[in-house]
Amino acid sequence: MFVIVLIASFAALSIIVAIFLAKRVTNIPIDGGASNEEEGKRLKFIHKTIADGAMSFLKQEYKVMAIFIIVFSVIIAVLIDDPHTENLIEGIPTAVAFAFGCLISILAGFIGMKSATAGNVRTAAAAKTSISKAFNIALDSGAVMGFALVGLAIFGLLIVYLSLSNIYPDINNHVLMEVMAGFGLGGSSIALFARVGGGIFTKAADVGADLVGKVEAGIPEDDPRNPAVIADNVGDNVGDVAGMGADLFGSCAESTCAAMVIGAVAFAASLSGSLYPILISAIGVPVSLVTMFFVKVKTEEDVASALKRMLIISTVLMAIAMYFVTRWAVPENFEIGGKPFTSLGVYWCLLSGLIAGLIIGVITEFYTSHDFSPVRNVARASETGAATNIIAGLALGYYSTAIPIIAIIISIAIPFYFAGMYGVAIAALGMLGTLIISLTIDGYGPVSDNAGGIAEMTGLGEDIRNRTDVLDAAGNTTAAIGKGYAIGSAILTSLALFAAFLTRADLLLIEKQGVGVLENINLLDPLVLTGLFVGAMLPFLFSAMTMEAVGKAAMEMIEEVRRQFKAIPGIMEGTATPDYNQCIAISTQAALKKTIAPAALIILTPLGVGFLFGIQALAGVLAGSLVCGGVLAIASSNSGGAWDNAKKYIEKGNLGGKGTETHKAAVVGDTVGDPFKDTSGPSLNILLKLQAILSLVFVPFFVNWGGILVW
Repeated sequence: MFVIVLIASFAALSIIVAIFLAKRVTNIPIDGGASNEEEGKRLKFIHKTIADGAMSFLKQEYKVMAIFIIVFSVIIAVLIDDPHTENLIEGIPTAVAFAFGCLISILAGFIGMKSATAGNVRTAAAAKTSISKAFNIALDSGAVMGFALVGLAIFGLLIVYLSLSNIYPDINNHVLMEVMAGFGLGGSSIALFARVGGGIFTKAADVGADLVGKVEAGIPEDDPRNPAVIADNVGDNVGDVAGMGADLFGSCAESTCAAMVIGAVAFAASLSGSLYPILISAIGVPVSLVTMFFVKVKTEEDVASALKRMLIISTVLMAIAMYFVTRWAVPENFEIGGKPFTSLGVYWCLLSGLIAGLIIGVITEFYTSHDFSPVRNVARASETGAATNIIAGLALGYYSTAIPIIAIIISIAIPFYFAGMYGVAIAALGMLGTLIISLTIDGYGPVSDNAGGIAEMTGLGEDIRNRTDVLDAAGNTTAAIGKGYAIGSAILTSLALFAAFLTRADLLLIEKQGVGVLENINLLDPLVLTGLFVGAMLPFLFSAMTMEAVGKAAMEMIEEVRRQFKAIPGIMEGTATPDYNQCIAISTQAALKKTIAPAALIILTPLGVGFLFGIQALAGVLAGSLVCGGVLAIASSNSGGAWDNAKKYIEKGNLGGKGTETHKAAVVGDTVGDPFKDTSGPSLNILLKLQAILSLVFVPFFVNWGGILVW
């Protein structure tokens, strides 16, 4: 019972800290740093326009989500009814857990978005006073999402576990954990809409604003004369904040559920052992809170190092704390699949995930920061045109996959040796052990980016814009690191879910026909082999859909910006206000319509393959998607980050600076890279995780009805 109280206490602490930080940000007057009344009015107007645009998009997206939640809950309730399970109609509680996971994920994303839109204008105004004050506001805004999201995730998992345990006191522990996987499915399903839809929204606006504003019209980034500039700033919030939050909420919930499913039998008699995966996230709360006290910024040079120091400190503290927690919570000796393991071995699994996450972050920074040679090489390639810039960026992305994949391989091999596939799931949770700090830093990025845009649009002055650019530059690097964390954890989470899927399918098939599935999966089996090829194809098909969606939406945005420049007299002179709302509407409609096809691909593929061709074919599809999707996600994200920072390196005055042909070539490269790093790359996380968690949740359906075309 003590472990439940401990988990609930830390979850409550996380929510309390989020509320405190949110109050601290919102208690600062929006126009507190304004020099005069007119400047204060402009700050309030820009803030309201961005906040209203973000809410407008979310309201439209929530309508689509509501329909999906209702329809898919009914599908789960009808299809998942395992006749081998006594005293439980499995589909109904799984459907309820799914809907609950959806709602918690929506709430977490909403809180993050509200915090970001509250913090951006206050960060811009505070930059007039000092870099330290502006940094603290941006960081607090990001921390609201970090603490709120993790607190809600812990509470959600605990509520589902306790509810099921009390309603069905005789429930088999394995079935209990499998039903809990519905909660993870809900979180990942919402991430699909938030990540893909938000990514299409933000990049359609960003590409349109850059190509017409910066390249054609020659006006600065975030210039208020650009009709797409507000939509671009709105997109930072709905894509990078709400989208990233939902993505990592899904990772946290799914990796927890995977570990609990795999360890269900081993820890059936140990409450602390059963709840150990939730306890990992709970311990991350006080660790992250302590880490926040170490963050001090006095000068502009301190900003980037302070953010990176947070990652290192939280990793070290988590490693120390979890040694004692693991030895206490996990039984000294236990068995999974007939193999003996120890609590110390579980700790090494967690530690390997923590270290692998840090390595991925460091390597991501090396390949995406303009402080290092790879990005500077991309910038130099711009001197001979956009084509060579794009070639260099693609090559960088492909090179950058090697070390992260090796780190992930090691974080699979070590845990597998010490605790089997349960260890791999714990390694994924280890990588997410510092999730609050990762989300804080990631949320800080779009807040500081928006602050720069607001400073430009309200005319706060070149000195203030330079300060916000320092904050934004650090945020760009840490955002790339955050994407690296997200991809690495997605790969490990997907592998753990894959193992949980096969473990549960094996048990059900043995119950049904006396023969499991594990010994029947052979790479030379035509079903498995063709499944591998289908799975390997899916990430590329999915990326094509999302890239095409951004391209088509950007074309609409470009035409609208060009139309307004011609149709509204006085825009370029600054005497007329562009129609910002029309550009927001274009991005909103494009995001909602063009999310349907990639969403259908992710959801229908595992359901269709499992039903038509059975467990073996589906196992091949999941394995193929995992391997190809993970590598493609890293390459896409890092190429996009490198193109972005190569442009910023030139804009700082290097290689000729702004306005040169070299700069124009870099802008084209950055425009190509935008959907790579903010739409297709991050969205592949969802493809990997959602397919795997869907397969796990629908295991009873596949076992009882799957393989109808296999003779």
